[in-house]
Amino acid sequence: MKNKFVSLLAIIFGIMIIAFPIFGVIAASEIIGLSVLFIAIYLLIVGTSIMDYNTSGAIIDIVLGIVLLLISIGLIFNPALFGFLAEITLYIAGIILILVSVVSLINNRDSHYGFYIGISGIILGVCYIIIGTYISNPIILGALIGIWLVISGALRLLN
Repeated sequence: MKNKFVSLLAIIFGIMIIAFPIFGVIAASEIIGLSVLFIAIYLLIVGTSIMDYNTSGAIIDIVLGIVLLLISIGLIFNPALFGFLAEITLYIAGIILILVSVVSLINNRDSHYGFYIGISGIILGVCYIIIGTYISNPIILGALIGIWLVISGALRLLN
């Protein structure tokens, strides 16, 4: 019974987010911003507590905590940063996937399947970059979140 309720709730929320996509981006940005804020606070506390016996580790923790603190404040108060970070992440992943695929093509020239693995990686890398271009738009990103909620709710109902 709980599974069906959660599934229907996901479908309803998904439809609401598809209708109002900015709310999905704002909610996801706030939740991720809060999570990153907790990690930043933890790193700052750990960095100050180990300063006496591990100075280099403490400095790394404090610097990383400050960077994450700035990112979390940006995510909480500026939901557009969420789309930008998603876009940059997809660009970097696409470029890395293309590079790895080219290396796979070079290393597996004799293998029949190695060629197809390399080509498929290049195609997927280009797809990542194309998706990264469109995902920076908060309306598209919100719609994708809503579609994911509807699909996951429907599949959970079928399970």
